[in-house]
Amino acid sequence: MLEARTHTSQGDRAILVGLYATDARLSPQTRLDELQSLVEAAHGTVVDRVVQRRFQEAGREDGDRPVDPATYVGRGKVEEIADRVKELDANLVVFDNELSPAQIRTLEKRIGCRVIDRSELILDIFAARARTREAMLQVELAQLQYTAPRLRGMWSHLERQAGGGGGASGGIGTRGPGEQQIEIDRRIVQKRITRLRAELDRVLARRERQVQSRNARVWTIGLVGYTNAGKSTLLNALTDAGVYARDQLFATLDTTSRRWAVRPGVDIPVSDTVGFVRNLPHHLVASFRSTLAEALHADLLLHVIDAAHPDALDQARAVESVLTELGVQPDRVLPVLNKVDAVTDPTLLAELRARLPGSVTISAKTGAGLDALAEVVVARRSADWAEIEVVVPHERAALHALAREHGEVLAERWEDDGWHARISVPQAIRWQFDEVIAPVPGTAGARL
Repeated sequence: MLEARTHTSQGDRAILVGLYATDARLSPQTRLDELQSLVEAAHGTVVDRVVQRRFQEAGREDGDRPVDPATYVGRGKVEEIADRVKELDANLVVFDNELSPAQIRTLEKRIGCRVIDRSELILDIFAARARTREAMLQVELAQLQYTAPRLRGMWSHLERQAGGGGGASGGIGTRGPGEQQIEIDRRIVQKRITRLRAELDRVLARRERQVQSRNARVWTIGLVGYTNAGKSTLLNALTDAGVYARDQLFATLDTTSRRWAVRPGVDIPVSDTVGFVRNLPHHLVASFRSTLAEALHADLLLHVIDAAHPDALDQARAVESVLTELGVQPDRVLPVLNKVDAVTDPTLLAELRARLPGSVTISAKTGAGLDALAEVVVARRSADWAEIEVVVPHERAALHALAREHGEVLAERWEDDGWHARISVPQAIRWQFDEVIAPVPGTAGARL
């Protein structure tokens, strides 16, 4: 049985470490602030920070590369970290960079405590927050994909031999060349990954069929954005959903859908989903594709941005990068600048508006700007729907049912010749009403 080591737990005292290019767009302070928020989301306590800077080499965009291939940071910096671990009684070192399995093993030996990187920390948070069966499957798959190449450093029993005991110590059937336990564990992990992928493929296929079937007849909205940008708060403000919303990274993992009464007679389903973060592990994005499907297949994505955050623009870029990776077209995305009630620098808000044309400014907390957001949403929806006036004969009751199930009835009355109505329906099914369009434009509407 695999004996997985502990990653983070309540009471962990962590030292943060980051290696950054001297001319990086984000300051070390900003990046470590976010890493600290991640540690705190995992119920740990940050006791110190260590930063190493390096010059970015000409012709290379990524300056966050190892100084020392064995330990990522330099030998002197490793010694400094080891001293601080002893001095501050720390039991965890968290790197803001992606570490290889060999680097983690070497660092743990030289520093004398557990070492994890940013990806492992994020996976640990997701594992702690997963509540539904689907989320648990997704997190487990992502963790196994991350840990599979790191088995030697992640388990304590990998140098044991299976079989090959030989001599007096070997029992019947155990003698032979043997096999290291790590090889057995690798096969176990690979089989588990294969089973999880198959199960999640079935979940994804079923979810996408459901979403596409529903979206074919209902215009929908998805909320996306950086973690802690206020998506769940906005969902609560629009729909009185009462979903869990806190000033906390990754407070939401599972998709929640509610109906927003955007105007009298018009209800639009809105889906909230997991937030993105800078350098989100690719295998985690892939694993959560079925959860994201609810929002990503929506007709309109509201990209919620924390306008009060000093790095709001960079966070917006990180989300746009993930959306592009997932194949989302930019014209389906509407930037929503949230938390304007907390903005202290008007120039930052002005820059965001200039960089994100067409954006809507709101405060989900106070309700400011929600009416303007509703107007924009209705306008976008109208472009995808057609408003027509019809006279449906009594014997064509199926069309009456179609209009009610897949569209909206704006006005109606019953006459001897049938159902007279002004309706709004998706462009995809408008053709089915061509034969019952009111013969004189405006006549039915004038009498309704």
